[in-house]
Amino acid sequence: MNPAEPHRVPVDGPYFEDLHIGRRFDGAPAVTLTEGLATAHQAIVGCRLPLVLDHGLSHRVIGDPGGPRGLAAPNLVWDVAIGQSTLATHTVVANLFYRGVVFHRAPLLGDTLSTITEVVGLRQNSRRPGRAPTGLAELRISTVDQRGRPVLGFRRCAMLPLRDAEVDTGHADDLSGPGTSPSREELRMVASRWDLSVYRARRPGPHFADLTEGTVFDVAGGDVVSSAPELARLTLNVAKVHHDASASGAERLVYGGHTIGIALHQAVRALPDIVTVVGWHGCDHLGPVHEGDTLTSTIEVERLEPLAEGGLAHLRSRVRAGRPGHAPADVLDWRYIAVLA
Repeated sequence: MNPAEPHRVPVDGPYFEDLHIGRRFDGAPAVTLTEGLATAHQAIVGCRLPLVLDHGLSHRVIGDPGGPRGLAAPNLVWDVAIGQSTLATHTVVANLFYRGVVFHRAPLLGDTLSTITEVVGLRQNSRRPGRAPTGLAELRISTVDQRGRPVLGFRRCAMLPLRDAEVDTGHADDLSGPGTSPSREELRMVASRWDLSVYRARRPGPHFADLTEGTVFDVAGGDVVSSAPELARLTLNVAKVHHDASASGAERLVYGGHTIGIALHQAVRALPDIVTVVGWHGCDHLGPVHEGDTLTSTIEVERLEPLAEGGLAHLRSRVRAGRPGHAPADVLDWRYIAVLA
């Protein structure tokens, strides 16, 4: 007698037609920002932010009553938040953009992050001969710490495939708008209680007063993209295209946060005394990045906004990817806001 066939349950999705406005994803594990996690992340994308690397300086500037725990790198925080949000984008084909990224507070090592992802816009793409049908999902991501305090909020747009090639979902939201940039009040809040005079006294600069609007920094030398699936696993990113080459139809795609993290690493080479990043105006992925590519950056000082101490530098990083046998290609246009003392 043959044994009964086992009950099989497919673990896949969601696909575009499974989404609806208001659907929420809140099942990703919470993540505690440990020194081990921070070190592994730094080894992959780099981090030269003094306030992250020097816990004593961090304690003197931030004044954490719990002791010198150290500031969590901002790119570690947003990589964890994005990774937690990928419960909604396991089948993603591509991420198109991020909008309105704003830090409500700067987590320290030892804090624990949880993220809720909500569908706020849907648009089914027009069908094209020879291409699998897809749709765009705009997602609102909200991250809090272990005390329920808001940490990070932003929107991102993901392209997802349809499971059924013939279905017409009727979703036709306009997702082309530029989105809302963080307000000046939101951006200044993160560092409003920090003693930036201490930072300025202990670090050589250049500091905020030394910058000039319109300056463009061409960073010599590039950074190779390595350990791409390891970064995806480290940050709980479950998007298939970052783990399985067959899911992308060609080579495995590098997680967008990997490219952004290296862009920040290169920006700090140009401006070594960036205190932290407090928000993004937006970030557009202009082309795919693959493991083994070498990334290079230019960083432009678009606007300077003084505060009572130091100020906000509105920066723009343009990143190109080079690989043997291919012409360099534009892959990232990232506009963000940094605090300088």
